[in-house]
Amino acid sequence: MQTKRMTFPGRWLPYALLAPQVIVTLIFFIWPSAQALYMSLLREDAFGLNTTFVGFVNFTRLFADGTYLNSLSVTAVFALGTTLLSMSAALLLAANVNRMLRSRNLYTTLLVWPYAVAPAIAGVLWWFIFNPSIGIVPYVLEMLGYRWNHRTSGVDAMALVIIAAAWKQIAYNFLFFLAGLQSIPQSLIEAAAIDGAGPHKRFWAIVFPLLSPTTFFLMVVNVVYAMFDTFGVIHATTQGGPAQTTNTLVYKVYADGFVGLNLGSSAAQSVILMAIVVALTVVQFRFIERRINY
Repeated sequence: MQTKRMTFPGRWLPYALLAPQVIVTLIFFIWPSAQALYMSLLREDAFGLNTTFVGFVNFTRLFADGTYLNSLSVTAVFALGTTLLSMSAALLLAANVNRMLRSRNLYTTLLVWPYAVAPAIAGVLWWFIFNPSIGIVPYVLEMLGYRWNHRTSGVDAMALVIIAAAWKQIAYNFLFFLAGLQSIPQSLIEAAAIDGAGPHKRFWAIVFPLLSPTTFFLMVVNVVYAMFDTFGVIHATTQGGPAQTTNTLVYKVYADGFVGLNLGSSAAQSVILMAIVVALTVVQFRFIERRINY
């Protein structure tokens, strides 16, 4: 078996090409991770003037804290809801756009725009739309017999943050699903149509299985997004309320560290959050990837 081997003119050129990526990784990932791990073993006063090494006390206290255990369950519901909603909506949009011939590029451009919106701006936008006093959606829901108020109802608040976070991620998923659909050979679909398979049969028997690598990749990315990159959405819409019903793990890290000034506990929470995401990613690649056909 013949393999391609790249030859560089100088000995140090490969190291020079890799250096920017290595430096960025060290500064923005390795160094903060090491700092968080070190701070999770300490107890500091609110002003950082007195520091005491306490070992794993911050971790043991967290698992005895009812509010932290509540944040675990809230994060699981939020991540599951955001991933399912954003991926299903993106797949539906991609399947419909893929059928278009003339206006495909126009719809693709319009659907990609939300990805350029910052999470905090997306949160403010949906906060206005679902505002119980001035929002259009509560007005319509009240005419249908449902009184919406995410300030007092935990179910409404969770629905609001899931919709806002999923809307921000739909554009990203849409691009990958559309690229996956366009790479499927049309001859397979045409052969199934000749054999009498309907549109739904062709989609679930041929198209969706061929999209399994794209679906698996997006599932991993969306879970990581929901657990790490949705602080702005939570902060702009519900700020973890009402009664901790939308207080996800990443928002609790901020609330305990920057508002409550409990730096040791906040650092321990960030370490646990990172461990959970790594464990979920390993499980997904270890068990779910076996069902994927590349």
